Amino acid sequence: MASKTVTAKYNLNGEEFEILVDSEMAYEYITGKRTDPMSVLQVDEVFKDANKAERQSQEKLKKAFNTTDIAKIAEIILKKGSVPVTTEQRQKMVEDKRRQIIETISRNAIDPRTNAPHPPQRIDNAMKEAKVNVDPYKSANEQVEQVVGKLNILLPIKFSTVKIEVTISADQASRCYGMLKQYGLKGEHWLSDGSLDATLEFPAGLQGEFFERLNNMTHGTAVTKMVN
Repeated sequence: MASKTVTAKYNLNGEEFEILVDSEMAYEYITGKRTDPMSVLQVDEVFKDANKAERQSQEKLKKAFNTTDIAKIAEIILKKGSVPVTTEQRQKMVEDKRRQIIETISRNAIDPRTNAPHPPQRIDNAMKEAKVNVDPYKSANEQVEQVVGKLNILLPIKFSTVKIEVTISADQASRCYGMLKQYGLKGEHWLSDGSLDATLEFPAGLQGEFFERLNNMTHGTAVTKMVN
């Protein structure tokens, strides 16, 4: 499909700020596949009305964005403004954002009835049943609270952390250390025999993943204890 030039718009305090962008490159930028906002622009200008080629004043750019740097302004417009996308592109953005929301809830929350994480498929099914709408332009983190509010009617969800004490033998400790740091290593004590006592704190939803990795790396020899 041939690309085309479209107008990305951003309204702030009643003032319009518009930039002309390549539609495909703009889509790549707002979905994270492209990082340089300048590579998206078709014209290195910020307009008040792009259709009339009416440029926005430097004074208003400075007031609105606290800068006149085109790259920084384009970044804000692309991230916070309205960027035209095709129906297919929008659907892909919604699906990607939905997946991120599901992953965030699954990794950070538990079912308070069982203290176990909700599997992603269970969350996905509940979102469908609750007819949750996902905004493709807002970050997953911005939408999680609202989504959970709708899901709680069908699916009890509680965000919490767990604190775990781990003891790993000397022959396993060094190669497990990097993995422990990934899970919020809060304290460590290396014993004279080379074994390691460690304290970790991380989202409760990660318990299953953590214990599986720990058991695989230590062949089930690590000793763990939940701490209140």
